[in-house]
Amino acid sequence: MTPAELDEVLRGVSRSFYLSLRVLPGEVRPQLSLAYLLARASDTVADSRAVPRPRRLELLRRMQDGDFGSVAGLAEDQALPEERVLLRRLGELARPLARLGEADQKLIRELLGTIVSGQIFDLERFPGESAEAAAALSDDAELDRYTYLVAGCVGEFWTRLCAARLPAFAALDQARMRELGVRLGKGLQLVNILRDPAADLRIGRCYLPVARPERLLEPDGFAAIKPVYDRWLGAALEHLDAGWDYALSIPPRLWRLRLACIWPIWLGLGTIAGLRRADPLRERVSVGQGRVYAWLAWSALCCGSDRLLDRTYRGLRREAGA
Repeated sequence: MTPAELDEVLRGVSRSFYLSLRVLPGEVRPQLSLAYLLARASDTVADSRAVPRPRRLELLRRMQDGDFGSVAGLAEDQALPEERVLLRRLGELARPLARLGEADQKLIRELLGTIVSGQIFDLERFPGESAEAAAALSDDAELDRYTYLVAGCVGEFWTRLCAARLPAFAALDQARMRELGVRLGKGLQLVNILRDPAADLRIGRCYLPVARPERLLEPDGFAAIKPVYDRWLGAALEHLDAGWDYALSIPPRLWRLRLACIWPIWLGLGTIAGLRRADPLRERVSVGQGRVYAWLAWSALCCGSDRLLDRTYRGLRREAGA
């Protein structure tokens, strides 16, 4: 797969995160793009309900072992054409992956192993495939662990890769940056979970630790879980605060890396602000395209100013609530 072909596949499946991947410095963009595509493909395999659960688990474990081509047979079961293309061509990623240095390959394979272990946890922890058979995570610790497995580990990987490839980033306190990076990943994953609980319920999953999750789609379902829901919105905000420390710790001369971190954080805050005003079991919240474009333009103009960036963050943070 050529770089242009890889970029085409990436654009089709990465949606809003594509912008962050595109703006990254060239020293880390290929590695992060490959890692994203492999993780996106494993997520598609895990969610392929047309395929029996034991088969999905088998394919996920084969991906952990580096067998990417084995998932091509699932391509025609995917509703989205972009996901069909991704699974058909996934085996081709072995070549650009092999062209990377040994250290980069090791980081990507370790990341994929962790993410796939989270997806396997999903399939084994939630045995049902419908709202009537929904199960919930048992406690806060289980949800926190899950957010690490599928997203917090990405912040850790991102930090290790940037430290290896970008000397100005390597000069930072790496233990602190890894901790903040993990929290940024967890915060973004919590936003995803809190944004779409109804869709998860319809496939038998409730990531919030609540009693009787099968009742949440009833008319009074959201009222019953609102205290738990609001508490986790607060947790997501605290993680994004840590992520903001991460973004502003990146030296301004690494402006591409800064922007790649700033955009998902601002989008996460905008989403939380919408969730404060919505019933997420009845409607799906999204940030308007015009507002996103305004953020992109403004952040590019003031990327070198911690003061201006932080002023914007604080305004968005107030909208999102505490």
